[in-house]
Amino acid sequence: MFNFEDKNVVVVGGTSGINLGIALSFAKSGANVVVASRNQEKIDAAVAELAKVNSSGAHFGVSFDVRDLAAVQAGFSIIADKLTTIDILVSGAAGNFPAFAKDLSENGFKSVMDIDLLGSFHVLKQAYPIMHRGHGSIIQISAPQAYLAMPMQSHVCAAKAGVDMLTRTLALEWGREGIRINSIVPGPIEGTEGFNRLAPSEQIQKHVAKSVPLGRNGQKDDIANCALFLASEYSSYVTGTVIPVDGGWSLGGANVALAELSKLMPS
Repeated sequence: MFNFEDKNVVVVGGTSGINLGIALSFAKSGANVVVASRNQEKIDAAVAELAKVNSSGAHFGVSFDVRDLAAVQAGFSIIADKLTTIDILVSGAAGNFPAFAKDLSENGFKSVMDIDLLGSFHVLKQAYPIMHRGHGSIIQISAPQAYLAMPMQSHVCAAKAGVDMLTRTLALEWGREGIRINSIVPGPIEGTEGFNRLAPSEQIQKHVAKSVPLGRNGQKDDIANCALFLASEYSSYVTGTVIPVDGGWSLGGANVALAELSKLMPS
């Protein structure tokens, strides 16, 4: 259905989990895919996976920490030299851990804010000069915590709310240049570090699935399919949106599941 042949896609945080799933889906659809993360070993492994699903694509990786502005600038300088133009940018770097606010250190709060919010700003601002004018698409990976207060997630709630407002604001500022920007809000997605961290046992994950109106936890392809849509001409009049891809979980099941999980945590 989607053809991204000859399109240049950059996926920040694209070496694992949801973001790697997105990167692979774009590669399968014909795109040249660049992945960025802090770990060079993971970058090399991801690039090898991209080559397996699309051997004709010009895939490569760059290493930087989104919190380090100088490193992000250097990384996008490499990308600009090799690609000239970015058609599609996925900003997906994120940090999370469960902690009650009374136990959360200032450094822990700042760390998540720096990765999720400041890191998003760094990535978008450095990508902006080389985004395609007229058909550029930016996709941010948000979280239900952006609009649902959750126990043990004060740091993430604050950071992701900022990410979604960044999406909306830049949609206003960059729209006339033909750059669209939207957020995807994944629900509970199986086989990802984030989900395993917040729901660390099979029993808890089954409990979460029961709290989802569609009766199942999501798959990485569920998020990737939405990203393909948002990057395509089928969504050419869509910008500034925050789209939950969560089986209806944010309608009420998310807070039920997290409240139960908080009971299992030491108080």
